[in-house]
Amino acid sequence: MSSDGDRDIGGIVTCTGLRRVYGTDRSVGGIAGQVVALDGVDLEVERGEFLAVLGASGCGKTTLLRLVAGFERPDEGAILLEGALVAAADVFVPPERRRVGIVVQDHALFPHLTVAGNVGFGLPGHRHSAQGAARAQRGDAARTTRVNEVLELVGLEDLGGRYPSDLSGGQQQRVAIARALAPRPRVLLLDEPFANLDAALRSRLRLEVRDILKAAGATVVLVTHDQEEALSLADRIAVMDSGRVLQVGEPQEVYRHPVNPFVARFVGEANLVAAQSDGIVLRSAMGTIAVAGPVPSPGPAVAAVRPEAVTLSPDPDGQGRVVTATYFGHDQVVEVSLADLTLRARTGNQRRFMVGDRVRVDVTAGVTAFPGPVPPGLEALPAGLEDQPGPEAPPSGPEMLPPGTTGPEALL
Repeated sequence: MSSDGDRDIGGIVTCTGLRRVYGTDRSVGGIAGQVVALDGVDLEVERGEFLAVLGASGCGKTTLLRLVAGFERPDEGAILLEGALVAAADVFVPPERRRVGIVVQDHALFPHLTVAGNVGFGLPGHRHSAQGAARAQRGDAARTTRVNEVLELVGLEDLGGRYPSDLSGGQQQRVAIARALAPRPRVLLLDEPFANLDAALRSRLRLEVRDILKAAGATVVLVTHDQEEALSLADRIAVMDSGRVLQVGEPQEVYRHPVNPFVARFVGEANLVAAQSDGIVLRSAMGTIAVAGPVPSPGPAVAAVRPEAVTLSPDPDGQGRVVTATYFGHDQVVEVSLADLTLRARTGNQRRFMVGDRVRVDVTAGVTAFPGPVPPGLEALPAGLEDQPGPEAPPSGPEMLPPGTTGPEALL
């Protein structure tokens, strides 16, 4: 692995060939009782980038975070931080020496410390056991200055003397962000940090946190199952499934040009329509479909049609019949039956469709096509954008933040 250390690395975090298997026998190949959490993951995070690792529960995203943090060792592959090898077959740098910050769902604040005490806990000088008085005073002054800087950054400069129990959930989350930023980490890891907040607060706070982290110039890796969160916050998204990274790209690129039907269905929402390609257009139960991008070779194909690309027009002789209509005020989601196909459309609020309405169905834009039939398990429309269940890896090693430590040690 010495050659890896000699490479000219441009990223803050570089993962190559990461494999992590839970179970007694970790040889390659699926043995009964094993869970392959990561299966050959390659990923690079650039300086100052906000990268979202997006996937369903059990896809391996939290395992990837734990490996980067140093809470677990990879079975295969390597991890570099700013070009320095921190994990490989014969190398392992412990988490306290990696300069990696982490923020988790439950904030993990010390209840007996003030806001300032929590923020300053991971900074040098919070214990003075063997320091001289003059050196301790200089350390205290520098520590206080840094605490004040990050509290001002997160908008809590007037709350340094309060305790966590005196704060709202959003304020506690900002304290956790400030504590993670205080030691100036190489990279900040966010493990579903907004999952425990109510919907209204979550929407507002995540945008505030994004602005805070951008202002700090932080390099950030967010793991989440929330597609809206990933699309709205990240500079780039890495989509994971079954321990593998399927696609990495800017949010618009991943949404408009998914690499396969799974990504099309998971990132946002998509109708997967079985079709036949003649090499020029697709033909399906919807009729002829024009494709934006490459058209598969002649044979079976799948068209990924976004709901917002489907236009419905009232027509007593229309080929579609409304089977469900959900009105949201600003728009509505309508499901239409076409022969043996059910199609989901997202339309405006100018006209409210009712169950039983006959409609004409047109596709305006945004169709991506893939060769082959619709993959098993993706034939039916999803119920919504909630997290999709998946096999969870069994516990191995400490939890994300071991009881009694709550994380500041990992920030040093």
